[in-house]
Amino acid sequence: MVMHQNKQENPPSIELLKSGDREAFARLVHLYSPMLYRLAYRMLGDAHEAEDVLQETFMNAFRHIVSFEGRSSLKTWLYRIATNQALMRLRKRKPPLVPVEEEWTMADGTTMTKELQDWCCLPEEEFMTREVQTQLERASAQLSTALNAVFTLRDLHGLSTRETAEILSISEPAVKTRLLRARLKLRELLSDYFSERVEERFGD
Repeated sequence: MVMHQNKQENPPSIELLKSGDREAFARLVHLYSPMLYRLAYRMLGDAHEAEDVLQETFMNAFRHIVSFEGRSSLKTWLYRIATNQALMRLRKRKPPLVPVEEEWTMADGTTMTKELQDWCCLPEEEFMTREVQTQLERASAQLSTALNAVFTLRDLHGLSTRETAEILSISEPAVKTRLLRARLKLRELLSDYFSERVEERFGD
């Protein structure tokens, strides 16, 4: 389920960036600033810190572009820098609310092992509204740092499992496990809200 995905123009060439071309760097900043700011804001919940992360991301990118080997896409590389900057700030805060390794146990004592259909009953356009996006962002802020990062990258920014694994330096199975746990926790946090949405849409 992709919550937000914008069509993007082609980025400047790596050769131009490595040569120190100012117009190429300006284009890079213009192209990726909105999505990287949203990423940082969704992870940190603070506009000033998100701005700082954005600046730190491009400063690091400018500093290390000469060593960029192209093993991942330029977008993935920038996402990794921004995510790491945001995670460093989050680690300085209080401990996460939900441990990454916590098992999700149902009321009857059984452990949830399969992924449920995402937010059943509501069509995808429901999730594109500003109201629902806001509710999801508020709820995701209550997730642990690790779960929030995976949910933000996968479901809010629409990155693939492989891209998310590269950015967070974890395995693809770990991404899938954390995403499942994040979605289950969010389902719990947002159950009342989405029940009302379903009732409004399909109720008599």
